[in-house]
Amino acid sequence: MNIYIVGLNQISDIEIDKVNKPYLPLASGEYSVTTGVVIVLSFAVLSFWLGWLVGSWPLFWALFISFILGTAYSINVPLLRWKRFAVVAAMCIFAVRAVIVQIAFYLHVQMHVYGRPAVLTKPVIFATAFMSFFSVVIALFKDIPDIVGDKIYGIRSFTVRLGQERVFWICISLLEMAYAVALLVGAMSSCTWSKWTTVIGHTLLGLLLWDRAKSIDFKSKASITSFYMFIWKLFYAEYLLIPLVR
Repeated sequence: MNIYIVGLNQISDIEIDKVNKPYLPLASGEYSVTTGVVIVLSFAVLSFWLGWLVGSWPLFWALFISFILGTAYSINVPLLRWKRFAVVAAMCIFAVRAVIVQIAFYLHVQMHVYGRPAVLTKPVIFATAFMSFFSVVIALFKDIPDIVGDKIYGIRSFTVRLGQERVFWICISLLEMAYAVALLVGAMSSCTWSKWTTVIGHTLLGLLLWDRAKSIDFKSKASITSFYMFIWKLFYAEYLLIPLVR
């Protein structure tokens, strides 16, 4: 489903990507539009087929809602292409990354795999709250390297409106707030090993983020893009700490 969503976005943004990301397969001409459409449709059908085959309603609804939001975000038809609207675009990413991925997949394992009641645990609640910060940051930060193309094609992102540097430091502030909250959650744990692991882990990640942020070069698109990929590394690193929350 993620391949469908990302692929559809590339099909819809070929002209923009020729400016912002000319190395992508469609923008560079490596793939034809027909090839792109076949790939995207194949993975959409495959994801729904697998979801139906598994027979898990939480998993199926996660796929379905992701499909609807991903399509509405990118496809260029009347009333859709929500990426044109900064707040709506951010809400789409927030809904999928922060809420659906955390809760729906947890319910899939809890209810379908283990056959247990749908009770939300502390780690799941923490994960949803923490990833809410990250999802907002990803929604904001992804447009920082793409300011030139977005301006040309009328995408009114927050970066176009506020500028790269201002949006960058908003993102850093939100992430550091998330790590500060994670520190408090860890410090309040009654489990000693969980307390020290989560406090030390989030402290190190927060310091690493701050140290990397100070070296950013706003005149270099490569530097900004590299930092964006670094944020994704922090995003996935958090999944190593979430199971340790008690």
